[in-house]
Amino acid sequence: MPFVILATDAPGSMDARAAARPAHLERLERLQGEGRLHLAGPLPIAEHPDAAAAGYHGSLIVADFASLDDARQWAAADPYREAGVYTDVQIYPFKAVFPR
Repeated sequence: MPFVILATDAPGSMDARAAARPAHLERLERLQGEGRLHLAGPLPIAEHPDAAAAGYHGSLIVADFASLDDARQWAAADPYREAGVYTDVQIYPFKAVFPR
């Protein structure tokens, strides 16, 4: 079942985000390789050609997990969380309606 993982960045966490990014992306690439990743990306603070210049509100991930508990466990081990980038992580079951 798909779950939405919605994470909020800590103020001033851009350096920590940059340092943890390779490990964060590696986990997402694994999900993608398993055919479980629907979409993922950061939530820029501003419309800007270089979003990193303004920073991010957080991240959004939509991926398949066997259960809410599995999604929580996966999110808890995210390198961004371990690096202090995320201050809060919300996880919700998701029912895709569009595109069909």
